[in-house]
Amino acid sequence: MADAAVLDQDPVVAPAPKSLHGRKNTFVVVLSLVVLVVSLVLAVRIGVGAGWAEIGRAAGSRLGLAVVPLPRLLDSLIWDLRLPRVLLAALVGAALAVCGAVLQSVTRNSLADPYLLGVSSGASTGAVVVVVLGFAGSQLGITGGALIGALVSFGLLMVLLRRTGLDSSRIVLTGVVVGQLFAALTSLILLSSGDADSIRAVTNWLLGSLASARWTSVAVCAVVLGVGLLVVWLCSAALDGFAFGTDTASSLGVDVRATRAVLLVTTSVLTAVAVAAVGAVGFVGLIIPHGVRFLVGPLHRKLLPMSAVVGAVFLVWTDALTRVVFSPLEVPVGVFTALIGVPLFLLVLRKRGEL
Repeated sequence: MADAAVLDQDPVVAPAPKSLHGRKNTFVVVLSLVVLVVSLVLAVRIGVGAGWAEIGRAAGSRLGLAVVPLPRLLDSLIWDLRLPRVLLAALVGAALAVCGAVLQSVTRNSLADPYLLGVSSGASTGAVVVVVLGFAGSQLGITGGALIGALVSFGLLMVLLRRTGLDSSRIVLTGVVVGQLFAALTSLILLSSGDADSIRAVTNWLLGSLASARWTSVAVCAVVLGVGLLVVWLCSAALDGFAFGTDTASSLGVDVRATRAVLLVTTSVLTAVAVAAVGAVGFVGLIIPHGVRFLVGPLHRKLLPMSAVVGAVFLVWTDALTRVVFSPLEVPVGVFTALIGVPLFLLVLRKRGEL
């Protein structure tokens, strides 16, 4: 009878060993990095007609390696146009995805994205001012104006938050106010300008364009992204606590006010540099963190680097598809990310049971 009772009981399923979870996460990370590298190379090849060898020769000749040089036109096309464009797309996609993941935790708002704080609106105003005043002789002028505008809007945000406090709801509301203020200024300046060429140029930039990517922008974005990703990754434990509320974070020994300030500064600088480089590219920071959570879970120690990789792959391929689908037109990548991002975001909401 005792044996029969034992046999009637439901079998106890042992939990999967931690080593299996570790192997799964390692596999996902390695696979993502491989996909990123392959995506970068394939995106460079699209529209150029060059193979792996030609890309290697173009890079090798610039790095001083003993390689057979390419014809000057093909070398310039690969090195001066395609490589910086693809690398900048990867860096901007990574930066926006990381910012989205951080802000969704800090504000406890699943709809938070890098443009929540109004920094992108300030960058847009700065770029418009530079163009309208006639100082946009090069892309560097627009980028510099956008960066200054972003820093001004962030300074205003921090002044207001210093008076109202760093509560998550106040961060959201204050960011919306700052964003609307600078969006109104941008519209006013554009309407006051009678130069059709200036309006066309700045409108194209506002929609997010990688057409003017240069190595200078790549270098700046790479340095800022590296430092910013390190800072937010070191705050992973605090971000895990923020996801459950400030009380939980405080109980874990987190200095809530100081950590929030550091994270807001970091995400604002990352967003400012990204927007200054390519303009406003929407939906990357909104949908990528949600999708990555399905792959690696909510722990930010894994979520942040994976968001960077997936965000980079997403924007690289979005830009590549934009060049193929709309060729020979140069359509801003921000238009295509919106077309792709809306259905993807609706799918994410449905998976989460919010739609």
